[in-house]
Amino acid sequence: DIRDEGNETKASRMSKLRNTRKEVTKLHSFSTEIGEVDIANSKEDDKDSKDQTIVIKPLPIKTSVNAPGDEFHPNSNYTDNTGNSTQIPTAPQLSSRMKHIKQEMAKNHLQFVRFEATDLHGVSRSKSIPAHFFQEKVIHGVYMPRGYLELIPNPKDNEVDHIRATCFNSDIVLMPELSTFRVLPWAERTARVICDTFTVTGEPLLTSPRHIAKRQLSRLQDSGFSLFSAFIYDFCTFGVPEIINSKTISLPASALLNDHDQPFIQELVDGLYHTGANVESFSSSTRPGQMEICFLPEFGISSADNAFTFRTAVKEVARKYNYITSFFIETGFCNSGILSHSLWDVDGKKNMFCSSSGMEQLTTTGKKWLAGLLKHSAALSCLMAPAASCRKRYFKESKDLKESVPTTWAYNDNSCAFNIKCHGEKGTRIENKLGSATANPYLVLAATVAAGLDGLQRNDCVLAAPEDGTDLHQPKFSEIPLKLEDALMALEEDQCLRQALGETFIRYFVAMKKYELESEETDAERNKFL
Repeated sequence: DIRDEGNETKASRMSKLRNTRKEVTKLHSFSTEIGEVDIANSKEDDKDSKDQTIVIKPLPIKTSVNAPGDEFHPNSNYTDNTGNSTQIPTAPQLSSRMKHIKQEMAKNHLQFVRFEATDLHGVSRSKSIPAHFFQEKVIHGVYMPRGYLELIPNPKDNEVDHIRATCFNSDIVLMPELSTFRVLPWAERTARVICDTFTVTGEPLLTSPRHIAKRQLSRLQDSGFSLFSAFIYDFCTFGVPEIINSKTISLPASALLNDHDQPFIQELVDGLYHTGANVESFSSSTRPGQMEICFLPEFGISSADNAFTFRTAVKEVARKYNYITSFFIETGFCNSGILSHSLWDVDGKKNMFCSSSGMEQLTTTGKKWLAGLLKHSAALSCLMAPAASCRKRYFKESKDLKESVPTTWAYNDNSCAFNIKCHGEKGTRIENKLGSATANPYLVLAATVAAGLDGLQRNDCVLAAPEDGTDLHQPKFSEIPLKLEDALMALEEDQCLRQALGETFIRYFVAMKKYELESEETDAERNKFL
């Protein structure tokens, strides 16, 4: 079975990682809110900690948060710029990371650590553990029901993949990527760590969006490139719901750039900064209570990690100010979610979209990458606008009843699906504007890379020269379906994305979306604030 190819190797890698962590964690003790706990002599296989020798030294209660300059950079660990997750960290690398985490836990007197993973919607699903158990969980992981992440009620046998000994109702294991350990400024004495997900037999969960994104970034690295990207999100802020005439109504908050509401956005931006997610700018958008937030670009998986962090942070900070945030507009439309990206050499020194002649045009490499995005735009739209309401924005200006709309691109035209920007200090970049803010950022990144790589690897995917117009020489642009049902069909029929993202993932994703369409859950009020 192609889907299981290499799983035994990956399982052995996870076993090796666990063994390395066992050896390294013996060297370190952890500090918690009640004192310094030395569990260096604990038995490796004794989860009940009966034989642990615990020494507690009282510590004063005082909290502080370090700036990113005082923390490890997200790309400085064993996961390189491309997000390659196949490399096993050495004992010295892990030892350095664990030493840093120990210092952070002592300095901030942490009580809890969240082990977070993304579900298929891009929503954070987490388990929080007392801080003094963190060391044990680094070795063994945290267990969570598989259905929490895959979100398919009563799955049919022909729609899901029962991976070996595991099934939909089994547990999966959250294994923390230690470089993502961050103290959360908006949560009292709490840190989080982003996790990769595995089956109980040690194989990567093939439906994991973060695993899929890492795999595509690894393919990109093998081709001699790296991705430099950032997300741009719109979101809406509502007041606390009020009951009016027996109906629950949430009124849009006022524009957030006045003196009264400035603390909310300031705390959000400052908090994101301290978690390593650097905000380049924020502003009021076109509607009451609507905001736009732009992140600084980063290499590899970090841009998706930053977007994932933001999606949780904006909700938690808003609650402190009696606001509710949503990626839906009050009219039922979805806010936009743009992936701005450029292709660089594998060392991250040269932008492969920038012309050496100084002309504000895409290079041949850039044109081939764009051609791949255009070719797969129908399937891409399914992952980037994954709800019926998200697709309204594709035809909101059109009065004609159509089944699809053309995929458009241009230089410096914000109305196009793919907007090529050549100005500014960032250099030439492509804004993929197919997406909504409700899309899973890891899937957006993975699908964009898969489509772009296909364009690079195919000789027939070359855009005509600028003076010859914007048509492709041979292949035809795929049009963007307006109905989610048609987009799902396009995804199922796109052999390139099926192979890149995996048959298992495609089956789960399509089954989930069909269930939502049948049960009308996609736009249900209870999902409005996810």
